[in-house]
Amino acid sequence: MRFGVVVFPGSNCDHDALHAISEDLGHPVEMLWHQDESLRGVDAILLPGGFSYGDYLRGGAIAKFSPVMQSVRKFAEGGGPVLGVCNGFQILVEAGLLPGALVRNRGLRFICKTVRLRVETRETPFTNSLLKGDILQLPIAHGDGCYVADEATLDALEAEDRVAFRYVENPNGSMRDIAGILNEGRNVLGMMPHPERATNPLMGSTDGLTILRSIVSEFAGRTAAAG
Repeated sequence: MRFGVVVFPGSNCDHDALHAISEDLGHPVEMLWHQDESLRGVDAILLPGGFSYGDYLRGGAIAKFSPVMQSVRKFAEGGGPVLGVCNGFQILVEAGLLPGALVRNRGLRFICKTVRLRVETRETPFTNSLLKGDILQLPIAHGDGCYVADEATLDALEAEDRVAFRYVENPNGSMRDIAGILNEGRNVLGMMPHPERATNPLMGSTDGLTILRSIVSEFAGRTAAAG
């Protein structure tokens, strides 16, 4: 299985993702430039954290116009797994691939620390190796990580089992403690915490590997079913 990591001007977690996938997970990675239109046949896509285009206007507001995002959209519409982390989550929201918005943290301060997340569903390509109620320890590093949406959208996310993760102790004011959400097809996940920064014991946690391994497990299952 090959992963693709999209690199935008201002991405700063792209090499973290590269190392996590290639060294700790043990799978090949293609680095995809924001101007690329070809995804080079990758099987899963990761939009990394950082400050794409300097976060001018809003986080992800300019990156959504990058040529590569048209290909990412088609990939997602075809059922391909797409994981957006931190700024990648912001890009997915700005591009309309996920609902809601990410706004300034409660307290208006940048937050960088390890938080506890509760797994809310295992019926996804990203959490199938976990159990509902499992607690993960992952780092966050964001200034605009407060998830907001209208009540109808929040109710729909709850009713359709599309809240993937919640904060155990809410660090940023996100509505309903939401830390990660899914699209209607359940193949696109946006999350503010960084799984790629928790893939080695030296990092203090390997909980991020469970998310990446779930993607691999989903791909292996689809491949076996297809043939």
